[in-house]
Amino acid sequence: MMLQAIGVTKYFPVARGFAVGRAHAWVKAVDGVSVQVGEGETLGIVGESGSGKTTLAKLFLLLERPTAGSLLFDGQAVRTFGREDFARYRRAVQAVFQDPYSSLNPRMRVEHIVSEPLMPGNGVSRAEVRERVADVLQLVGLRRDSTALYPHEFSGGQRQRIAIARALVTYPKFIILDEPVSALDVSIRAQILNLLKDLQERLGLAYIMISHDLAAARYLATRLAVMYCGKLVETGDCEAVYSEPLHPYTEALLSAALPLHPSARRQRIVLTGEVPNPTNPPAGCRFHPRCPRAMPQCRSQEPEWKEVKPGRFTTCHLY
Repeated sequence: MMLQAIGVTKYFPVARGFAVGRAHAWVKAVDGVSVQVGEGETLGIVGESGSGKTTLAKLFLLLERPTAGSLLFDGQAVRTFGREDFARYRRAVQAVFQDPYSSLNPRMRVEHIVSEPLMPGNGVSRAEVRERVADVLQLVGLRRDSTALYPHEFSGGQRQRIAIARALVTYPKFIILDEPVSALDVSIRAQILNLLKDLQERLGLAYIMISHDLAAARYLATRLAVMYCGKLVETGDCEAVYSEPLHPYTEALLSAALPLHPSARRQRIVLTGEVPNPTNPPAGCRFHPRCPRAMPQCRSQEPEWKEVKPGRFTTCHLY
């Protein structure tokens, strides 16, 4: 089973003044992105704020429709789905969001929060739902009898465990992790990452991890995709990308990350300028106004997406 995006594009209309129903410009949030993840893998998608990571996650969750391109689930295009196909997709693809303080309804008890994704009318009795909820709570390290409590009675780390339990209740194969530890205390982050890794090994889960936390992405991801201004700039095996980045943007991004060991030293690459306006991205390579290694053709010619080394893809005129 595999989840794929092929040439996916998402543009948002921008209206000016009092015009209604007519777009004067388009925000190019995601522009021709192709990624895939199979069972048991973790695809880490990293980049600066505004690079299109979260929009891509929303496309996978069917919270947004692509402007162009295709989403495929187990080889079938999502746009051809019938009602039963959509139900199967929503059971198989779940999400854990960034902030456990706002993603859990404070007026609902844990039992109702966790059981919410279960499809009604599928022949499952209330007793079976309760048993399933208790099972997944125990699976994420919470007490089975905590179902009657409210979110405010838990710590931040425990709330994120509740959110993970909610994602697991439908027996999914894919979970979209949108900044799953960024809102947590540093002391709790490692616990949640270890839990996610343990669940993946035990249940054969696949993750798509959206993150600006490069250390967390490195810990969990098996493959890495780097985005800049709506486009992919590099993909490859996670450790290979970290040890030998190909694209100048990836190199600069990783140079700003905390090293694995306090005594490690690396050259910091400082990028000048700002991230381009997504309504009017620069011609050629979108990174060229900030790239320390830009060449004349970078300003006018968009580089091709190519395999530079086995399993290593990038889009840069240096290759």
